[in-house]
Amino acid sequence: MRNLLVILFFACHSLQAQQVKWVNYMGYDSCIQMTYKNMEVILDPNVGGRILSYALDGNNALYHIPELDGIVWDQKDPEFEVCGGRFDVGPEKTTAKRDLLFKGQWQGEILNQAEARMVSQLDPNLSIQLVRDFKIDPAQNRLICTQTIHNKSNKAMPLAHWSRTFAKGGGICILPVSSNSRFPSGYALYNLPATSGMIDYYPNERHILRTDSLLVIKNTPSRPKMVLDVNQNWVAYLGKNDLLFIKTFTFPQGRLGGDLMGNNMSIWYKEKEICEIEPIGPLEYIAPGASISFTENWFLFGELYHKNKAKKLNWLSPYLEKIKIPDPSI
Repeated sequence: MRNLLVILFFACHSLQAQQVKWVNYMGYDSCIQMTYKNMEVILDPNVGGRILSYALDGNNALYHIPELDGIVWDQKDPEFEVCGGRFDVGPEKTTAKRDLLFKGQWQGEILNQAEARMVSQLDPNLSIQLVRDFKIDPAQNRLICTQTIHNKSNKAMPLAHWSRTFAKGGGICILPVSSNSRFPSGYALYNLPATSGMIDYYPNERHILRTDSLLVIKNTPSRPKMVLDVNQNWVAYLGKNDLLFIKTFTFPQGRLGGDLMGNNMSIWYKEKEICEIEPIGPLEYIAPGASISFTENWFLFGELYHKNKAKKLNWLSPYLEKIKIPDPSI
């Protein structure tokens, strides 16, 4: 009986610490706030079904543009920028325009005190609909993000999950790579301009360090977009705001990613403003009426003090152990 009371006490305490509710945020109505202890997630269905804030103690890991607060997409504005925790579908170079999915109005829904959902409109170009489910897991203090692609057309559609999350820039990005990577340098860089179609397979970047098991981006590269394969299905980013943002995901062994180079990860830097963290799912031929899903797990740790962390990486191991990632021998 006593053990049952203890279990009930902690279950009730966990429910009190965890909450999902409707809020107005950054000038937007009908946002969904998900909280657990000192973690806060703000979902915004007004612009592209994005995450507006992913924060610890009010410190947001995501990049946002204050000048756009409260502004929704005008279809006459092709340059409208979407900031925050963005998701998309690819492949990037061959998928038809999908502005309604990426910039348009979505429908938000609170499922319970741990889960929420955002549902897109039906895209007129691709005839697909997207559903994004979000769940806070208090056991691991993680945010579970699942995107489902529904094929509403009458033909098979070659599509893949494409995460396009904007983190605040100027930080250190750490990725696990294999010593026998398909890429001779462990990664490749798009030459400028990216539309040139030229890709550098043998880049020599002084701000990018490769070890036997890791690729470390210590500062903004000379060219913003890089592609690579991660072999342990995680990426870590330590921002200048001293937040460690880690994503994990499951990628089928032996499959290629759904991007031009077959990569399952892309990183894009915009000077010291933005680091875009882009896990990419496998390319799937989705049958008419069928759907596929891809899940990312998000973790956030605070007070890591960004300065000089690029010189030695042994500080990362305890955080990987906390979320049960094998030691990459850093």
